[in-house]
Amino acid sequence: MSSPSTAPPAPNNLKRIVAASLIGTTIEWYDFFLYGSAAALVFNELFFPDSDPLVGTLLSFLTYAVGFAARPIGALVFGHYGDRLGRKKLLVLSLLMMGGATFAIGLLPTHATIGSMAPILLTVLRLVQGFALGGEWGGAVLLVSEHGDARRRGFWASWPQTGAPAGQLLATGVLALLTAVLSESAFGSWGWRIPFLLSGVLVIVGLWIRLSVDESPVFKQALKRAEAREADAPAERMPLVAVLKHHWRDVLVAMGARMAENISYYVITAFILVYATTSAGVSKQTALNAVLIASAVHFAVIPAWGALSDRLGRRPVYLIGAVGVGLWMFPFFALIDTGGFGALLLAVTVGLVMHGAMYAPQAAFFSEMFATRMRYSGASIGAQFASVAAGAPAPLIATALLSDYGTSTPIALYVIAASLLTVVAILAAKETRHRDLADVSPADQPAGDVKAEKTEDARAL
Repeated sequence: MSSPSTAPPAPNNLKRIVAASLIGTTIEWYDFFLYGSAAALVFNELFFPDSDPLVGTLLSFLTYAVGFAARPIGALVFGHYGDRLGRKKLLVLSLLMMGGATFAIGLLPTHATIGSMAPILLTVLRLVQGFALGGEWGGAVLLVSEHGDARRRGFWASWPQTGAPAGQLLATGVLALLTAVLSESAFGSWGWRIPFLLSGVLVIVGLWIRLSVDESPVFKQALKRAEAREADAPAERMPLVAVLKHHWRDVLVAMGARMAENISYYVITAFILVYATTSAGVSKQTALNAVLIASAVHFAVIPAWGALSDRLGRRPVYLIGAVGVGLWMFPFFALIDTGGFGALLLAVTVGLVMHGAMYAPQAAFFSEMFATRMRYSGASIGAQFASVAAGAPAPLIATALLSDYGTSTPIALYVIAASLLTVVAILAAKETRHRDLADVSPADQPAGDVKAEKTEDARAL
């Protein structure tokens, strides 16, 4: 594949697109991670009070995992309509759904007020959160990737990825502030609601910015080509069908690539709040502070890793992260077991730096795998279907392993196994750094199949 031919956009316009995607993803991840932190800290007591403390934590993490189960459905629905109608419309809808569900959690009665209906309503709202996030990620990274300067696509596309640590930073920061200024009883009674209700304000800001950006020019060009052929072409193939026909290998690669990235992240940022407070004797405030500072470092290194992927390629940088996070797991838990804040901070920070090497090139890497009018579907399906097997059960599995074995060794081995799977997936992938996103045909096909495949892709477009 030749070097990208996509013309660089005006710098100011590109920065506005990046800002819109970053702020939107930050808000969505704030909402999503806020739930995870609350599940580790207070939801076991508020919604599952009749259970043993560790069992209650398992149950609260189970509702946490439910959100991941809805993400593939969101990926299918948002991906389909995002490839038909455009990226921008679906991104606005995802932001409204996520913000509305999070705000509603802040108003939700607890088990003490309405009994078993409380965890049921909590689960329903978590499903809405997961559905919205399943559609958010693909659209946000594509909007930047398809607008961006092709030669620096890894760098620009990595900025929406910083929405994850930014959301984690915001969610953890708000919780850390509240736990610092409120008594434990006040936080458990009403203080935990404040960060959820704050989501309503953040959504208004996010909508104002997101509505101001233009639709992806690459998508608009592909849509015009499709409309020009509409009179004499066969009925348009559903994007999902086209993805499974032309890009099934890429979907599998994306799913494998997500395993170490997704599992390690939720072990490092969500499960750590359980492990550090129950096994290492660290206070909630100390654990939150460590995650808070490490998330700031994570935010800073992601664009640097993205820029490096523009120079070295997506695969080498991704491999650095997958191997690094696997090698770090035993030192990670050994440092936490010391009970010192400095050791805890070092453990989480190095873990998130290694995670960033996978997460930063992921946006450009996945975008470059798929043709334009099936790109939203392909990238979303590959990313979100993996989350069901990876991020969804990660805190649950880690907590269960800790409960059964009383040691961190099986948890470290669990993450190492995921790292090995990701290494295999990346080694099986092809480098995508020089692909042109305006190209309508799947890349790297056998020479004899190119003509037939281009005809099929044209119908899908």
